[in-house]
Amino acid sequence: MTVIDKNSALRFITCGSVDDGKSTLIGRLLVDSKAVLQDHLAGVQRQGETDLALLTDGLSAEREQGITIDVAYRYFSTEDRKFIIGDAPGHEQYTRNMVTAASSADAAVVMVDATKLDWANPALTLLPQTRRHTLLVNLLRVTSIVFAVNKLDAVADPALAYTNICGALNAFATEANVQAAATVPVSALKGWNVVDAANAAWCGYSGPTLLQILEQLPVTPADHQEPFAFPVQWVEKNSSSSDTSQGRRVFWGRLATGSARVGQTVKILPSGQTANIAQVLNTVRVPQSVEAGHSAGIVLDREVDVSRGDWLLSNDSAPTQALADDFDDTPAGPFHITRELQTTVAWMDDEPLVAGRVYLALHGHRWVKARVKRIHHRLDINTLAKLEATELPPNAIGHVELALQEAVPVLPFGRSRVLGSMILVDTASHKTSGALLLNA
Repeated sequence: MTVIDKNSALRFITCGSVDDGKSTLIGRLLVDSKAVLQDHLAGVQRQGETDLALLTDGLSAEREQGITIDVAYRYFSTEDRKFIIGDAPGHEQYTRNMVTAASSADAAVVMVDATKLDWANPALTLLPQTRRHTLLVNLLRVTSIVFAVNKLDAVADPALAYTNICGALNAFATEANVQAAATVPVSALKGWNVVDAANAAWCGYSGPTLLQILEQLPVTPADHQEPFAFPVQWVEKNSSSSDTSQGRRVFWGRLATGSARVGQTVKILPSGQTANIAQVLNTVRVPQSVEAGHSAGIVLDREVDVSRGDWLLSNDSAPTQALADDFDDTPAGPFHITRELQTTVAWMDDEPLVAGRVYLALHGHRWVKARVKRIHHRLDINTLAKLEATELPPNAIGHVELALQEAVPVLPFGRSRVLGSMILVDTASHKTSGALLLNA
């Protein structure tokens, strides 16, 4: 396997259907890796038994209902790796929370509850939410997907159950073009194959434990190969000539692609003006070059109109002044400056998505109005067929065409998570309604 830098923290989520054991699995990881203090462990006792799920289900509503509602993050480390875990809800109603967690994850552990399946049947059918969450994390460009077949301690023939469930998972992954990093049998309740190995050849499996697999997974690489693109998040006004910025304004944000270096010529969108980078500051205000995925403060060599939500782009890849002013649908090097978008949408609102509706779209840090021009099709998560549709119901995935009020620079999501994604927000309720992935 790939040698992993011990200083690189792996951010992963657990997902799957309700009561598949996601919270219990995380609790087991924390307890068996000695990441839980004794007084904390004593606080999750129920009738003399330790309820591992309570280590992550912290909301009162979660404890009352016995389900995960919001994403809970926990941190732990081993001798070989640091981890940030996101416990995502499995209920369809909270799909938006799961998508939020997956959008920044390096890996996803998709839980599969063996007791809910017809495990003795070689042609068994997976739960819809298992399929939906797998498709979503794959769409969101999560680098590694691991299937964890749980509760095998509670079936009569765990080896047969594991074999048949693996067959169903492999068939689904092949059909959906999902590259799974591993499939591992576990018992989160008993602790088998989570941190410590189970009995020899349990379920006919003699491979690594789940934790050993996680220790070897790569983090999502930053988009270093693309030209420089920088969404401005905050404008710092300076008046002190002794400051490292020499009194000029500093534009802060996180690099979406490429790298920021002194001397680069950049074009500002939407104004179309150009300037050179005079200084690049890291997060502690030390001048140095900064790569994609890291925050930076950028000082330009002259005062130009730059506000929150504007983009600084490599001049080699930005449109001409006329094109920027006219907002034409223009290919500009690897970036595309356009109002017309073809998108894959994960719809999360309680109201269906219909053509003609207007939403607020957030791209980088810029808000623009977006009108739904056309719904091309909806994905059937059971058959993976593309079905004709005039609307997208809650939790559906579909292909939607949008028209923006202003042009924005974009890349396909497969090339850039930042330039290739948007969220739609309802103009009245201000609820997040959909996650958009821009197609090629």
